[in-house]
Amino acid sequence: MYVLELAGQGDDELARYEAASACTGVEALAPGLATAGALTDRVERLAFTRTASALVGTCDPTVEAAVTLLESAPKFDREGERGVPSERPSGAGGAPRDREGTVRVRARDVQALAGVSTRDAERALGGVLSDRGYEVDLDAPDHELRALFSDDVCALGWVERRSARDFTERKPTDRPFFQPGSMDPMLARALVNCAGAREGARIVDPMCGTGGLLLEAGLVGADVLGLDAQWKMVRGAKQNLAAYLDGEGTGEYETVRGDATRPPVRDDVADGVVFDAPYGRQSKVVGDLEPLVGGALAAARDVAPRAVVVADRSWAALAREAGWTVETVIERRVHGSLVRYLHLLHDGAPY
Repeated sequence: MYVLELAGQGDDELARYEAASACTGVEALAPGLATAGALTDRVERLAFTRTASALVGTCDPTVEAAVTLLESAPKFDREGERGVPSERPSGAGGAPRDREGTVRVRARDVQALAGVSTRDAERALGGVLSDRGYEVDLDAPDHELRALFSDDVCALGWVERRSARDFTERKPTDRPFFQPGSMDPMLARALVNCAGAREGARIVDPMCGTGGLLLEAGLVGADVLGLDAQWKMVRGAKQNLAAYLDGEGTGEYETVRGDATRPPVRDDVADGVVFDAPYGRQSKVVGDLEPLVGGALAAARDVAPRAVVVADRSWAALAREAGWTVETVIERRVHGSLVRYLHLLHDGAPY
């Protein structure tokens, strides 16, 4: 069992759906925390999961309870200290597999809900490990114990996976081609992961704009195709993709001019479709939004078995009319007057 340290907002629904693209058996544990049954390497490419740790156990959200929990966890033996393989498999909790490695403790008051002193927690838990014979290294340890305090629970776990927190390196304003309203890369990464982006997959964005969603899908290894009705966007998106995806470990990319309601692609060509639909107050086609979005949803149904659609209102009814099953619609407030509606859609194979 693993504990996931989430970086979402609200009730973490989007973070849990994204985590399920890289983990099995994801379930909510507390605000900012979830559990998972198994991990894949894709955890390192998640946006809203910070760390995935082999769960030692859970307790009340106090330093004293966390110390008691760690003290009661299985102790490593002297054979293990000398490097003899442990009988406890990695991920079973207790202590790291490598008994000779150095350790440190990092505590976090998730969403400031527990009101604990993380410094006191780190000192007390570090003392338990030191008493057991571990060598503490605060700068570059071999193993890190996370103490995650939330609303009504504390979870202890040994870190096994971390996600790359490199999103600030791809700020929309720093890209070769920029237009106001571009989506931030952290949210874009979460959405394309939900849409099925991974190595060997193909993702299509029929309203690609500046290419931000395609960029994140390509960086996790998916092949991407972007369509847009404006030549300026087609050329600009390709410029952005070339700046970041012309390298090892990234997916292939292409952008073409096309109509989202009649995309020039064959049926079932992709694993997922993702697009940010025009917003009513910004679009030049306000009166045509419903037929445009409805047509794009219907066309996407022929292209892939899964879609993630962003909009400034719920298009759930149109999605159902187009033949989609609506898994969920998640609301995320951007600022006082703008709420994004994130539609997670599938053709019968649940997320």
